[in-house]
Amino acid sequence: MTTGTLRTPRALATAQRMAEAATALLETLGSDQRARASFPFGGDERYRWAYTPGPRNGLLLKEMTGAQRSAALRLFDAGLSARGAATAQQIIAHEAILHETERIEQRPSKDERDPELYYFTIFGTPGGAAPWGWRASGHHLALNFAVIDGALVSPTPLFFGANPAVVHHGPERGLRILAEEEELARALLGSLEAGQKTLAVVDPVAPADILTRNYRVIDPAAVPHGIAYAALSGEQRGHLVRVVRHYIERTADEVSAQVWAKIERAGLNELTFAWAGPEERGQGHYYAVKGPTFLIEYDNTQNSANHIHSVWRDFTHDWDGDMLADHYAHAHGHA
Repeated sequence: MTTGTLRTPRALATAQRMAEAATALLETLGSDQRARASFPFGGDERYRWAYTPGPRNGLLLKEMTGAQRSAALRLFDAGLSARGAATAQQIIAHEAILHETERIEQRPSKDERDPELYYFTIFGTPGGAAPWGWRASGHHLALNFAVIDGALVSPTPLFFGANPAVVHHGPERGLRILAEEEELARALLGSLEAGQKTLAVVDPVAPADILTRNYRVIDPAAVPHGIAYAALSGEQRGHLVRVVRHYIERTADEVSAQVWAKIERAGLNELTFAWAGPEERGQGHYYAVKGPTFLIEYDNTQNSANHIHSVWRDFTHDWDGDMLADHYAHAHGHA
């Protein structure tokens, strides 16, 4: 086993559940459906991801029977925590609320708002030692999982979004499906003293979107540092930890526990928190949490600051990172 593998979380139970769910989905598909849903693990397709509306490669929920949709959504239950799976399904259902919001507010969109416009893709053959993975993607949802040697799991990039962030109309009025993403960060910001805020607030104006967008490779220097964990009090450190854990605990418990252990090993003192935009509610705002191995970004500026984008990235293990290099080095005796 190589050094890189030792640094990498191993999630055997999660990988097994995902393999069983992916295999069950493929077994329900006809030949044409399977061809649309299946891609090789190698090549560039796995690295193509987006969180905006528009077509992707894969099999749409719209193209599935009821039983097939249930099988597809079991991938959420396999790879995500109970909260993460529920939120992912809320994001899908939120398209109907967005459609009604745009109708009521008389701001029609050229994009079709349809909860069935979400694509599922399987890369490689689930199970066994050969690398494989799966993707679920559509407007405001991007899940990307890779499995190496039947155990190693890369769960990033992982993107959740919400438009509207707060529902203003109809029976779901007041609904906030990503409320904690905002409230946990505001709790930290509100706990800072004046001098600490001069370090944490890096710009009076928030950027128009997350700075890393949907880039295949991200540059840690592209995101501001802000205030360091070491400069926070005990209570404030607790707030920052809760922000980080909220994002990684979108994934299955086994995965998030091991990711958190990796973050601790890298050193909590290296964590930083940056805020941009006013502190007042209802104004466009942004924050980033960065550590030696990972990045979290959140932005709520569009549609009069009622439109959230949030993402968790890993500097070395997005898509599979050096886990795949470890696999091939070990398999071919080049470790």
